[in-house]
Amino acid sequence: MATADPTALDRWLDGHQRELLRELTSWLRIPSVSADPAHADDVRRSAEFLAAAARAAGFPRAEVWETGGHPAVFAERLEDPALSTVLVYAHHDVQPADPLEEWTTPPFDPVVADGELRARGAADDKQNALMHLEAVRAHLAVEGRLPLNLKLLVEGEEESGSPHFDTLLRDHRSELAADVAVISDTGMLGPEAPALTIGLRGMVYWEVRVAGPVRDLHSGLYGGAVANPVVGLAELLAGLHDADRRVAVPGFYDRVREPGPAERRALAAVPFDTEAFLSDAGVPAPAGEAGWTTYERRTVRPTLDICGIWGGYTGAGAKTIIPARCGAKLSARLVPDQDPGAIAELVRRHLLDRAPVGLTTEVDVLSTGRWVSAATDHPAVQAASRAVAQVWGRPPSLVREGGSIPPVASIADQLQVACVLFGVGLPDDRFHAPNERLRLEQLHRGVRATVRLWNELGAIPPGALRPTRAAEAVAGP
Repeated sequence: MATADPTALDRWLDGHQRELLRELTSWLRIPSVSADPAHADDVRRSAEFLAAAARAAGFPRAEVWETGGHPAVFAERLEDPALSTVLVYAHHDVQPADPLEEWTTPPFDPVVADGELRARGAADDKQNALMHLEAVRAHLAVEGRLPLNLKLLVEGEEESGSPHFDTLLRDHRSELAADVAVISDTGMLGPEAPALTIGLRGMVYWEVRVAGPVRDLHSGLYGGAVANPVVGLAELLAGLHDADRRVAVPGFYDRVREPGPAERRALAAVPFDTEAFLSDAGVPAPAGEAGWTTYERRTVRPTLDICGIWGGYTGAGAKTIIPARCGAKLSARLVPDQDPGAIAELVRRHLLDRAPVGLTTEVDVLSTGRWVSAATDHPAVQAASRAVAQVWGRPPSLVREGGSIPPVASIADQLQVACVLFGVGLPDDRFHAPNERLRLEQLHRGVRATVRLWNELGAIPPGALRPTRAAEAVAGP
């Protein structure tokens, strides 16, 4: 079919920016925090809001899909069996807003100021989800139809580990069938530094608990005579890294696919602003594994971090005790070719084997997710590159990101499709942190790029989009 006129589409989009902002702010007022059971009704309200918005945008079918936990949203518009079918993935749940005292404005009362929209979920991920609906509206308003068949799957549990996502895919595999998937939960390097993500790290998350006496003990009567759980935990955690900040768990690096000289040169050519990265984080200097750049450390190197620690008395003043129990949360980010299941057990066994004497140590694996890596020469990746270049005026950098999106590997594996990682968030949008925001110009550019992406993908025959070799799909161990 003929390609839609991007200039006419842009004119329509420019004339409807207020409506887009109004819809997004209404959605952001729903505190769809999937990790907190108290917000279960809010996550459902968010799903119902999105399903209604999809129907209004022009999807004849848009419905809430139940899972074993929070609901997802599915929508589809099938124009012509001869056209390519694209499945878009995003998520409508958000991170908790804590700590509330660090927000300059209420997290679920969206505020527009200085060209920014500030609210929890603004950038991660409601911005990316809604720009697809706006692209559909534009195509239908200007052309009367889409240049492809479009399916939308928006999850409600991504921020809490996607525990029911694999089952959701299995239960609805036939309805989700597509030629290619577009994953919209990623970002770019900067407002004038467009990028497409071609790799994500995997993840494992553990909880460690250390217990000692049956109750808190008087540190004067018992100190020095019984094992202190907090001291034992601190020693255990301190041994997880060596002096070069390498993970000190034997076997942790055994399957790491080390980047060769050519890949390291390509990584060095990525326009990553280290100073801006450190400034945004509020730290004076970089840190991490010796021998690697800041960008390499956050993209192609594995990590093991302490995400939280608790135990004993932390209130005002003094309370002289030997705590009865304490604990910590740990996470690892994994790279090709590390196996999340193997690493989960490796670290768990390492902690238990070195458990402090005189104390009881327990380690639970809370979640795992695979690393992913996409082929840069796949037609859909090339189509996305062209779409971004048409809007930003330059080709996007092909980058690896340090975060993890476990559903990507599930979609590639279960649906047997290649995945394009296409999102417009920025590094300083404060994902998962207080004062999350999106830049409105970034959103508007993202919508323009999306309408062009549908043009580009719609011009490719379905058979050319389907993977012909494993490397064309997002891959994992």
